[in-house]
Amino acid sequence: MSYEDGTVYVLRDGGTDGDGWVSPRPADEVITDAIVEATDLQVDDLDDLETYVDTEVLRAVVVDGQEETVTFAVEGHDVTIDRDGAVEVGG
Repeated sequence: MSYEDGTVYVLRDGGTDGDGWVSPRPADEVITDAIVEATDLQVDDLDDLETYVDTEVLRAVVVDGQEETVTFAVEGHDVTIDRDGAVEVGG
C-alpha cells in the first residue's frame, strides 16, 4: 500500500487496533523498529530508509507483491522484508 507522497505502507499481522481492524504502518517505521529492536543501534543512528533501499524496489515487494523479499544493508546489518511485511535483521 502506498500513497501519493511516495510513502510505502505495510499491513502486518498483529497490527490491529482495538476494534480488530488492521492498521497500515509506514514501512520506514516498521523497518526502523525492527533494526532498533535487533541491534544496539538507536533511531538517531539511522538515515532515511531511502538511503538504504530504493523505494520502488521496496514497493515491488510489499505493495505489488512482484518479488518475495528484498534484502539491503543498514549500518552493517542485513535487513530483509518480505511481501507480508515481516522484517528480519541479521549480522
